[in-house]
Amino acid sequence: MDINKFGKTSYLYLTAELKDNKTLLTDIKFSAPYKIMQPFIKDNKTKVILLSASAGIMEGDRQEFHFEVKNGANLEFNSQSYDKIHKMYTGCAKRKVYVHVEKNANFCFNPQPTIPFKDSAFENTMKIYLDDETASFQMSEIFSCGRYMRNECFTYRHYYNYVEIYRGDKLIYRDNTKYIPKLFSMSSLGMYEGYTHLANIFISKSNNTNIFLEEVNKLLNECDAVDGGITELINGDFSIRIFAFRAQILEDLTKKILSLC
Repeated sequence: MDINKFGKTSYLYLTAELKDNKTLLTDIKFSAPYKIMQPFIKDNKTKVILLSASAGIMEGDRQEFHFEVKNGANLEFNSQSYDKIHKMYTGCAKRKVYVHVEKNANFCFNPQPTIPFKDSAFENTMKIYLDDETASFQMSEIFSCGRYMRNECFTYRHYYNYVEIYRGDKLIYRDNTKYIPKLFSMSSLGMYEGYTHLANIFISKSNNTNIFLEEVNKLLNECDAVDGGITELINGDFSIRIFAFRAQILEDLTKKILSLC
């Protein structure tokens, strides 16, 4: 049976508002095992780091993240450490993420990489709503093959990640990832292509598309340790996928790409 070890859903609710030219958290709610560090301002963004008293994601865990980014606010979300998805015997863990970004606001969802242990199973659902073209959103997710040095390369049971991003009432991005190593050759062409780590990045449209494309391609070409590319989507937004053999390489490169926004 798929039982929540905490007996209830673990949640994090944050509301960010612009007050006196500073982005402040005006509403904060969380439950075990979560809490947050004291927010701080860097590069004109208010940064929030999620802390967890848990050793990682366990069988049956149910989690909800809810972010409200009000008009003019500029918020970045990070996590304290890598998300470790522990071994699960029968069930799975599930997370739901809801994001609402109002006009003239910006939100960057940039957690630490995810490591799926052997026999783990995780299902993530994200719904992001941008009020209009002045609402800006960036998302970075880094997913590894597992504990490579323990010979746990693609030995998890499954990993599902379903993402929908709306601008107004229009769907502008959908990603329906389903990794099931017993059914798919995860190292083959079209999957990880021999690599062990994958970065998946979404960035909403730029004021200067050509310059942004050139700068990202330059970063990708300059790093011999990665293989990846950038795609301009139909509405002017960007999807970037990058392969590597180490999470740290992808973290460093992602940081440089996000700094261009």
